[in-house]
Amino acid sequence: MTYTAVAVVMVLLAVVLDQMLVRTRLTATAAWWTAYGIVVFFQLLTNGWLTGRGIVRYDPGAILGDAQVSFIGNGRLFYAPVEDLAFGFALVLTSCSVWVWLGRRRDADEV
Repeated sequence: MTYTAVAVVMVLLAVVLDQMLVRTRLTATAAWWTAYGIVVFFQLLTNGWLTGRGIVRYDPGAILGDAQVSFIGNGRLFYAPVEDLAFGFALVLTSCSVWVWLGRRRDADEV
């Protein structure tokens, strides 16, 4: 399975977790998208620095685009493969959904 396919699956699983399994529905709130905008800004800075300097490299057969590292284009955004944005989204959404869900469970137990 390619990095691209895994990234797509992880995004879908994170959204299903948020919307249907733990029912936090974070992606339906403006607060989530505002917070995620801040996170993605710093993700792009970090990923761009790591991939732009060649510290992190990707197998061109597993990502969109090819081995050419460019600032924007060729399947990359700020040097990093677009798949990194998808993985970052899935990771942050899953973490936040579980955090909110556990907080709600704790609050319900304390009542």
